[in-house]
Amino acid sequence: MNFSLSEEQKMLQETVRGFVENECPLTRLREIFDGESDYDAALWHGLAEMGLAGLTVPEQYGGAEMEMLELALVAEVLGAGAVPSPFLGHSLATLAIQLGGDDAQKERWLPDLASGTGIATIAMGEAGGCWDPSEWQLDIEDGRLTGAKTYVTSAEISGWIVVSLVGGRLAVVAREANGVKIEPVDSADRTRRSSRVSFENTPAEVLVHPVGERVRDAGLILLAADALGGAWRLVEMSTDYAKTREQFGRKIGEFQAVKHQLANMAIQVEPGRALLWYAAHAFDHIPADAEHSAAMVKSHITDRYTQVSRDAVEIYGGIGLTWECEIHMWLKRALFDRAWLGLPQLHRERAAKLSGW
Repeated sequence: MNFSLSEEQKMLQETVRGFVENECPLTRLREIFDGESDYDAALWHGLAEMGLAGLTVPEQYGGAEMEMLELALVAEVLGAGAVPSPFLGHSLATLAIQLGGDDAQKERWLPDLASGTGIATIAMGEAGGCWDPSEWQLDIEDGRLTGAKTYVTSAEISGWIVVSLVGGRLAVVAREANGVKIEPVDSADRTRRSSRVSFENTPAEVLVHPVGERVRDAGLILLAADALGGAWRLVEMSTDYAKTREQFGRKIGEFQAVKHQLANMAIQVEPGRALLWYAAHAFDHIPADAEHSAAMVKSHITDRYTQVSRDAVEIYGGIGLTWECEIHMWLKRALFDRAWLGLPQLHRERAAKLSGW
């Protein structure tokens, strides 16, 4: 049995990595991070031209018809570059319509979403840190919504918002529909800014199939993939910095304690790769284990990302605590990955229950 990536999958990652290096270098990332919006039209159009907006969408709707593993491999590269884009929310909203919509709903929304000319996002969180489908309280009555969702990414630039409902159902709302109000929320991660979205007697269309749990699991996998990429980028950046910074007349990378810390950072991150690949594969091919593996991979890798971010700040020393040092952008992205869709302890508890503990 072959447990490595195929040549096509490796090429996909290399292509996206080359794009990120050319189009979102550190200077551009800083500009966006310090700017008024996390949306860069040129970046998004470039990603869409590569087919990333509709990576899992069937070919008949204009997509590449790939699987969750390929989507996760792309998320890993974007996480390594801390790329600001609507990729996370758009991918989940598109997947929700792909999995939950009937033929008419797919035909109506998927072509535009797959091409990237239309952008969508997903609204799953509710007040009090309620992310799990069993906790969703918002409901629809006579085709209309009244209520609110929290920490919705890319809401201001999305044409459609897929909203989670009681019972694991999902509904599609046009951003310009009556009663939609979007209020920016102050959050640490300025590469994926969030909003509170409220609805007041807003028209919505419920997707035929209740696939909320499946979409939640997909989100957990994509967060883990983003975290894996970001954590490895911090290991590489910290190693490079340790080879150049001098203290007491020596490069700090020559000190045994620093060598140990860098080695510990690496061995915290790399085992997560197998977890991620398995969870992404299970999502499409091993349904009996899909929910458990998604919970495990999110809880483990996002925790490791947070710790590696803090370790990187220590390697950089005093400058690591300043705004001018790039490390803080990945640290704040790590905090987003850890919290969005529920903290690691929530998913560890879910995984234990799913295992019969």
